[in-house]
Amino acid sequence: MFSPLSVLLVILAYMGALFALAQWVEQRIATGRSRFSSPWIYALSQAVFFTSWTFYGSVGWALERGLQFFGIYVGAMLGMTLASLTFARMVRAKEVFHITSIADFISTRYHHSQPIAALVTLIALIGLTPYIALQLKAIVGALAAITVDPHGSNHWNLTGTLITALMILFTILFGVRRLDPTERHQGMIAALVAECVVKLAAFLIIGIYVTWFLFSGPSDILARISQQDLTRLTGFGPGEQVGLEWLTLIVLGFAAVHCLPRQFHVAVVENSDQQQLRQLPWTFPLYSILISLFVIPVAAAGVLLGLPAEHGDQFMLLIPQSAQNPGLTLLSFLGGFAAATGMVIITTMTLATMAANHLLLPMCEKVRGLRPLRSAMLQMRWLLVVLILSAAYLTARTLDQSYLLVAIGLISFAAVLQYAPAMLIGMYWRPGSSAGAFCGLLAGFVVWFYTLVVPALIDEGWLPLQLMSEGLLGIEYLRPEQLFGVDHLSPLSHSVFWSLTFNTGTYLIVSLLLRANRNERRQARELFACMRGNPLLHQARPTGLDAYIDFEQKTEEARSLLTRYLPPDKVDAALKQLTDDLQASGKDTITIIELMEFHRLIEQLLAGAIGAASAHSAVANGISYASREAEDLKALYSHLVDEISPPTDSETASDDPGMYSNRYDALVKLQQQLEKSEQHNRTLTAQLRQLESRLERQYDQNFKLRLNEQRLRRENEQLKTRFLDGHDRGS
Repeated sequence: MFSPLSVLLVILAYMGALFALAQWVEQRIATGRSRFSSPWIYALSQAVFFTSWTFYGSVGWALERGLQFFGIYVGAMLGMTLASLTFARMVRAKEVFHITSIADFISTRYHHSQPIAALVTLIALIGLTPYIALQLKAIVGALAAITVDPHGSNHWNLTGTLITALMILFTILFGVRRLDPTERHQGMIAALVAECVVKLAAFLIIGIYVTWFLFSGPSDILARISQQDLTRLTGFGPGEQVGLEWLTLIVLGFAAVHCLPRQFHVAVVENSDQQQLRQLPWTFPLYSILISLFVIPVAAAGVLLGLPAEHGDQFMLLIPQSAQNPGLTLLSFLGGFAAATGMVIITTMTLATMAANHLLLPMCEKVRGLRPLRSAMLQMRWLLVVLILSAAYLTARTLDQSYLLVAIGLISFAAVLQYAPAMLIGMYWRPGSSAGAFCGLLAGFVVWFYTLVVPALIDEGWLPLQLMSEGLLGIEYLRPEQLFGVDHLSPLSHSVFWSLTFNTGTYLIVSLLLRANRNERRQARELFACMRGNPLLHQARPTGLDAYIDFEQKTEEARSLLTRYLPPDKVDAALKQLTDDLQASGKDTITIIELMEFHRLIEQLLAGAIGAASAHSAVANGISYASREAEDLKALYSHLVDEISPPTDSETASDDPGMYSNRYDALVKLQQQLEKSEQHNRTLTAQLRQLESRLERQYDQNFKLRLNEQRLRRENEQLKTRFLDGHDRGS
C-alpha cells in the first residue's frame, strides 16, 4: 500500500517530466533545430485511441464476454488499414481549408454550415463528457485501490477534486496555452507519444510478470482455465446473438477511429505530411495486438489467484499488489494514469476549441453586448476547459457506483457514430446536402439518446420505470430497448442499429428531396477536388496569384510554335510586342492568369496569318501544360462558371467529374464568347463613331448656315441703310 501523498507526488513528477518534454520539443522547433515530423511519432500518437478503458476495462470485459473485448479493436484496425482512402482525403482538406476540428470538417463539406457545426459540437459535448468522467473515475479508483484506504469515501472529495484540478491545469498548459492558427501542438504530441509508450510498456511488463513469473507461461494458464471451467474467457461471447454483437463492436471501432474528436485531431489536424499515413495500416494494428496480448492471461490470473471477479476492472493493479510487488503496482498505476490523461487532455482541448468556435463565437456575433468577448477567445477556451472537466467530475461522482468502465465508453462510441453518415458517406457521395446532413445528425442523436441514455437514466431512478415497459406515451412500439417491436438485440446493438438506420436514411432521403443549392454544390466540388489530391489547392496557396511558371520556358515554347508559321524576324518582334502588352518584361515567372492571356495573344497573332480555326488547332496541339498548370486552369474555369453562369435546371450536370474532360477547350470556348462580346462592342463603338462623325458634319453645316444667315442679315441691313440714305437725299 502507498500513502495518497506519495502517489500524488509521483503523479506530479510524472506530469512535470511530460511538460518539460513538451517545452523542450517546442523550443527546438522554434529555434529551427527540429521539425518534429517523424512518421514514428505520428504513428505512436494514434495510440491515444487506447484509454483507461483498454488498460483496465478490457480485463473486466473479458471476464464476462471473453474475446469480445477485441471487437472494437478489430474495427479500429480495419479503419486504419483504409487510412490512404479516408485520412488522406481529410488531411488534404485540412491543408486547404485550415480545418481545426471534426466539426470544422463536417461543416466545410456542407458549405460551412454553422448549424451543422453547432450540432456536431453539442453531440460531442453530451456524448463525450461521460467518457471524460470515465477516465477520472479510473484514476480515482486506481488511486483508491493502491492507497491505505481503498474503500474510503473521501477520495472523491479530496483526491478526485485534486486530480480534476491537475487535469484542468495540464490541459491548459499542454493544449490551450495559446491560440495557434494551425491548431497544431507539437509539444503536446511529444508528451502524448511518451504516454503511449508508457502505457504499452506498463501493460506488457505486467502481462509478462503475470504470465511467466506468477505462472509457468501461456500453456499453464490455458490448462488452468480448462481445469477451473473458465473457458468463457477464450470464447467469443455469451448469448445467441454473438455475431451481431461482434458486428456492432466492429462498426463502432471503425467509426471511432474516424469520428472521435481526439482521434480526428491527432490523425488529421496534427498531420504535417501525408507520407506519415503510410505507417498506420501496420503500426496501429501492431500496437492494438500488443496492448491486448495479455488481457486474457491477466483476467484468468486474477480469478485463479482468488480475486473477486466483480473487481476485474482493477486486476492490473490488484494482481501485483497481492503478489507484494509495489514497484509493478506503481508501474501499473502509471500506465493506467497515462492512458487516461492522454485521452482527457486531447478530448477536452478539442471540445473546448469546438465549443468556443461553433457555440460561443456565433453567439458573440449575434448578441451586440457580447461582441467584445470576440477578442478573448483564448480565455474563453480556458473557461470551457474548466466547465467541461468540472461537468465530467460531477458526472463521475454521480455515476461512481452505477456503471462498469466499459459501458460508459460504449455509450460514447455510439454517440460519435452519428457523425459517420454525414462525414464518411459525405466524403464520397456528392448529392449529400446540408439539410440532409443536419436532419440525419439530429435524427440519429435523438434515437441514440432515447435508446441508450434514457434506459440508463431509468436504471438510476431518474425517469419512471413505466417508460421502459410501456413505451413513450404508452405506445409499446416506442419502448426504448424494444423500439418498433425489435426485442432480440442487446441494448447496444439495438441502439446502434436504429440510430444508424434513422441517421443514414434521413440523410439520404432529405438530401435527395432538398437538393443542395448552387453555392453549396460549388463548395462541395472544391472540397472533392481537394480531397482527390488536386495539386492546385496544396497548402492553400492563392489560385491564379502565385507566380510560379517559368516565363522563359513558355516564351521558348511559343517561339517554337510561331516559327512554324512566321519568319524568324517576325517572331522575335511579335514576342517582344506580346511581352510588352502582357507587362511581363523582365519577369522570370508569371501566374497562370498571365500564361492564359499570353496563349490567347499568341492565338490571335496566328489567326491573322493562318486563320482563327487553324490558329486554335495550332495552339491546342503545340502548347502543353504541366499538371499544376492544368489543375489551375480547371479551378479557374470552375470558379468562372459558378460565378458567371446563371443557375439552370441542368446545372447539376456539372457535378459530373467527366463532364469537362478537356478544360482547356472549355476555357477557349469561354474566351471565344468573350471575344464575340468584344467584337460586338467594337462594332457598336464604330457605329457610335459614325454617328458622331455625322453629327459633327451636321454641326459644321449648321454652323456654316448660321454664318451665312448672319452675313445675309448684315448685307440686308446695309442695303436698307443705303436705300434710306438715298431716299433722304432725293427728297
